[in-house]
Amino acid sequence: MTTRGNGSATRSRRHFLRSAGAVSIAGGLAGCTGALGSGSSGGLDELNVAYMPIYPDMQYFVMQEEGYFDELSVDVSGKLFSDGPSIVQASAKGDFDVMMFGIVPAMIVMDKGIPSKIAAANIRDAMQILASDEFAGMWEEYGTEAFAKFEEQKGRKFTFGTFPPGSVPDILLRYWLEETVGIDPDNDVDITALGGAGPVRQALLSGKIDGTSIMEPVPTVIESRGAPFQSIAWAGDFMPGQPAAVTLMHDRLRKDNPEIAKTFVEQHQRATAFTQDSPDTAAKHASTVIGEEALPAETARKAMESPASAFITDPHEIEEGATIFSEYAARAGKIDEKLSVDQLFDYSVYDSL
Repeated sequence: MTTRGNGSATRSRRHFLRSAGAVSIAGGLAGCTGALGSGSSGGLDELNVAYMPIYPDMQYFVMQEEGYFDELSVDVSGKLFSDGPSIVQASAKGDFDVMMFGIVPAMIVMDKGIPSKIAAANIRDAMQILASDEFAGMWEEYGTEAFAKFEEQKGRKFTFGTFPPGSVPDILLRYWLEETVGIDPDNDVDITALGGAGPVRQALLSGKIDGTSIMEPVPTVIESRGAPFQSIAWAGDFMPGQPAAVTLMHDRLRKDNPEIAKTFVEQHQRATAFTQDSPDTAAKHASTVIGEEALPAETARKAMESPASAFITDPHEIEEGATIFSEYAARAGKIDEKLSVDQLFDYSVYDSL
């Protein structure tokens, strides 16, 4: 059974009593396991997970709501963050065993020396570039010259608003502007840092920005509200296999508790299959965890049909895109140097399933 707290944390309790003799076994082990926590080098008695209220973390929503965490031999405690960079900042204490967030923040965590690697992918091709209907018309007419035409006509630069610097939406936007459009993201447009999906959504609905780089369910929410914005580019077109959110595991979980790590990824894969087989229910779970006011169930279900809702678990699928992101993150100064595939991934957990 899963219980919810105040919206920022969740916990799933394991089923200890599997048989009549389990009571005495649990009692005999209490003195041994009670002293072990997430900071110990041996066993864990609780798994601390950081996650975000976005579709790239859909597996977390399903695992929580379907009770999959109960399959683990430890308690699971989840903490909600608005964006990846916030998780990076919080990770400095090393409190999290699992972080489900963007691949660029994951790289930053590894670059900072926190012993961890990517054990699973969550989604691919997740990002869309949204622009106002007016600019979309200019984009269709002028193509890559549209940003210059916009500045010429409006007397100001086009303003993007997206997640903070070092996030996947921010890095992918800069990559698209530089590599596909052929303009300088630092000089030819303005990029405003906003604190997560909620602030981006509000900025779009209030018309405070001209466009964004964002993941579901924000594009579908914007469409459902009748806001004058539309997609002008999708990552699946200009960077097929684009990695977005991943499941980063601390070494104390991967190395010191491999069976728990394996079970977590196994349940992650189970959740991925669930989203494909039962999209209606998965959408309801997303609405419940994110909040029905921000994401009504009907809108959540429509967002499942987006090409940007391609949920996966296999980390091999994002290897090529990860190397591109790593190189670009290094060029942008988000990490000290490009991280190799071996530095980024631990395929052994997934491959052992």
